[in-house]
Amino acid sequence: MNTAELLVKCLENEGVEYVFGIPGEENLAVIDAINHSEKIRFITTRHEQGAAFMADVYGRLTGKSGVCLATLGPGATNLMTGVADAEGDGAPLVAITGQVPTDRMHITSHQFLDLTKMFEPVTRRTKLVVRPDTIHEIVRLAFKYAESERPGATHIDLPVDISKMEVPPGTKPLLREVPQREFADVISEEFAAAEIFKAENPVILAGSAAVRAHASEALTQFAETLKIPVVNTMMAKGILSCASKYAMMTVGIPQKDYADKLLEKADLVIAVGYDLVEYAPSKWNADMQKRILHIGTRPAHINKCYQCCVQVVGDISDSLFGILRRTSRTREPLDALRIKERFLEEQNAYAEDTAFPLKPQKILSDVRRVMGEDDILISDVGAHKMWIGRLYGCYRPNTCLISNGFAAMGIAVPGAVAAKLVYPERRVLAVTGDGGFMMNMQELETAVRIGVRFVVLLFHDDSYGLIKWKQLDQYGYSECVDFSNPDFVKLAEAMHCKGYRVSAAEDLLPTLEAAFADDVPAVVDCPVDYRENVKLSEALHELYGNL
Repeated sequence: MNTAELLVKCLENEGVEYVFGIPGEENLAVIDAINHSEKIRFITTRHEQGAAFMADVYGRLTGKSGVCLATLGPGATNLMTGVADAEGDGAPLVAITGQVPTDRMHITSHQFLDLTKMFEPVTRRTKLVVRPDTIHEIVRLAFKYAESERPGATHIDLPVDISKMEVPPGTKPLLREVPQREFADVISEEFAAAEIFKAENPVILAGSAAVRAHASEALTQFAETLKIPVVNTMMAKGILSCASKYAMMTVGIPQKDYADKLLEKADLVIAVGYDLVEYAPSKWNADMQKRILHIGTRPAHINKCYQCCVQVVGDISDSLFGILRRTSRTREPLDALRIKERFLEEQNAYAEDTAFPLKPQKILSDVRRVMGEDDILISDVGAHKMWIGRLYGCYRPNTCLISNGFAAMGIAVPGAVAAKLVYPERRVLAVTGDGGFMMNMQELETAVRIGVRFVVLLFHDDSYGLIKWKQLDQYGYSECVDFSNPDFVKLAEAMHCKGYRVSAAEDLLPTLEAAFADDVPAVVDCPVDYRENVKLSEALHELYGNL
């Protein structure tokens, strides 16, 4: 058995189902070993960035490491954005690259880069394999670090000569470790309970670590029993069902919004699984006067605006239940409920809007009507992401995936491929702008080839809409953000997909339903009126002072 074959046996041992990537001369031994595996399917992508994004989304949805594979040089550099996104968003991912033979590493060599140095800033562990008898240890370490709390990306660099060398007889994969749950101490729970009991206006700020910890049920019982409003980050949408009375809004758009007002008025912020990378504490505690209760699986990050009066560190669900047993509240958060009512009135006002091009509020109202409670929306990065974060209500965690730690454009289409592989029975909708779509639309061919069906909804405005929005807000004009586009319907058809164009506001709902009924991936080209962006900025500026 050679090193590549043992590598694949190690991947099988880790429960890997798919490896996403592109074959290259330096990883052919690994491809051959995967081809002989009965447990792993290799998904050939059209670009290594697409492969990394697929592994990224697979990891986020399953909690298991997504695996992507590339050859050396340009193949490896193409992985970088998706790998960095997984690290930034806290998704478990293991990247494997081919490399020149070890006898060429000390000299100038064709396509050689020191990949361990290159991947070091965007992973938590990167290792070069220099001996065949170390591969099983390196793989186990890669998965251990990738699937730790907080999860992230790791990297293995395998030289072509090492991949073909025989491993010592009897060498086999190492045992998988089962992480032990750790529990908070009772004293910290009692201090936390006391802080909540004496707070006049507490607010919960829920983050992505609460989703990873499967703490939705515990948080729901905690919030509804104690009558505490819940604000969530973009990556924690659905941690409390939008149907709950105490589910408020999402933080993270550039403007001060309803959710920011709730945090501003809070005398105690209960941060549950909160990740500072999503929404900096300087945005809601700039004067550093807030009392903060930190509940998480890890101690609080060091930040001058995130100084915690109490930290409850351990299993999040157990901590929430432990605190709940030790405190009580009976007062309804009337001010928060009033603010939520105003937000819902604004949101509902667009349900029957007939303007064309469609307002983003109307588009998302129709999307919510088409998507079931367990269906999955994957948002690309752009102006539409802000509207999705703000308006798209979720009933379950991980039913709206938004890249918000690293915030990488181009994730939606490859991410939809992975989501459909994980949940073939659910509707998957990739929502993207025309800018983000053109970065990785080639993965539609991958979807057709491997037989997965999803719908791409294009917010079509012929520009990089989010940057235009920021330019208009800051300078009053826009520049260098406009472009032309192909005929997206014909482009979809050329990719052996189905293409639709929305021509009136009342067309969107039936068009989406028809697209989901197709037996191939579908692209829905929907013109959007992004004049609403600046209108929202102006409206929120006026509104915020009156809440």
